[in-house]
Amino acid sequence: MIPFLDLNAINAQYRDELVAAATRVIESGWYIQGTEVKAFEEEFADYCGSKHCIGVANGLDALTLTLRAWKEMGKLKEGDEVIVPANTYIASILAISENRLKPVLVEPEEATFNLCPEKTAAAITSNTKAIVAVHLYGQISPMPELMQLADQHGLLVLEDAAQAHGASIDSRKAGSWGHAAGFSFYPGKNLGALGDAGAVTTDDEELAKTIRALGNYGSHKKYENLYRGVNSRLDEIQAAMLRVKLRHLDEEIESRREVAEYYLTHIETPNIQLPEVGNRESHVWHLFVVRSAKREELQKYLAEQGVQTLIHYPVPPHQQKAYPNWGSMHYPLTESIHQTVLSLPMGPTLSTEGCNQVTEACNDW
Repeated sequence: MIPFLDLNAINAQYRDELVAAATRVIESGWYIQGTEVKAFEEEFADYCGSKHCIGVANGLDALTLTLRAWKEMGKLKEGDEVIVPANTYIASILAISENRLKPVLVEPEEATFNLCPEKTAAAITSNTKAIVAVHLYGQISPMPELMQLADQHGLLVLEDAAQAHGASIDSRKAGSWGHAAGFSFYPGKNLGALGDAGAVTTDDEELAKTIRALGNYGSHKKYENLYRGVNSRLDEIQAAMLRVKLRHLDEEIESRREVAEYYLTHIETPNIQLPEVGNRESHVWHLFVVRSAKREELQKYLAEQGVQTLIHYPVPPHQQKAYPNWGSMHYPLTESIHQTVLSLPMGPTLSTEGCNQVTEACNDW
C-alpha cells in the first residue's frame, strides 16, 4: 500500500537530531516558555521574513487569538464582517465566529481554490473590516491583489497559512504578506511538530505583545492580567522538534515539488482533473488534490490498487451542523469542489516507484 503520508519515514530521517533536541529539553529542567521556544520564534520569523513570531498551542488558536487581539486593540468589534473563502477548512471560520465576528463566505477561484480578488471586492460592505486569506493545499493566495484591495478599503488581512509554510510570491513568503498570519504545525503539515503546535507571524509589535499576553492567561507580567486570556503556549519540546525540522523544510518542499511534477507530467487520463499552479515557488504541495465527477469510484479503485487517498474536505462549512443557520445557503462552486476533490499520496519521502504506482493506477482507471 502506498500510504497517503508516511510520517514515520519523514521523522525517521531526523531521528538522531530529534532525540538530541528532546534530550536537551528534558535535561534543561525548563519546560514552558524557555529557550527553545524563544529560539524557534526567532528562527521561524526570520524564515518567513517577519519581525515577530509568537508560538501558540495550535493553528486554530493562532487565528482566534489574532482576531481577539485586534478586538482588544480596538481594530475590530463584535459583529464586524470578515471575508473568508467558502471552501476552506472549518477552522478558518471557527476563529471568526468564536470572536463574535460575522463570517462572510466568498466563492474561490476555480483554478486555485483560493480567494478571488474580484469576488472578494464584490463582497465588501461598510461592515467589512477584515479578510482571512487561506492558502489552501499549499498554494499562496493572490496576496498582491488582496493587499491592494485591503489598502483601498482600510481592511485588516489575516493569512491562514496553516498549509503553506514556505510558499511565496516573488520570493516573499507566506506569513509576511498580511497584517498577521496564523500557522499550524500539526504533525501532518509540511512543517509538522510531534503533537499540536502553532504560531502567529506579524510585523506589528503591539499586536505581537497583545497575542503573547492573551495566550498567557491575559498576562503581560507575572500575576498581572490585562485581559481575560487563555492558556495557549507553544511547548518547549515541540519547539525543539520544530527547530530540527525547520532546518530541513526547504529540502522537503523541493521533494514535494518533484512528486507533484511527476504527477502533473504522468497522469494523462481525461477523467481526472489535475490541479493548476501559477509558478513553482507559489506552491509547496501540502496536498496534491485532483477532481473527478466519479470520485467515490476513483477512490475505491485506487484503494484496490494499493493507493491510499483522502478527501479534503467532504462537507463544506456552510453545510455543517455547527452552523445551522447557513443550511439554506448555496455556493455552487464550493459544493462542486467538496463533492469532487480527492487527495493523492504526497510527501517528501515518496519514491519514484511509489509515484509511478499512483500514476499508473490513475491512468488505468
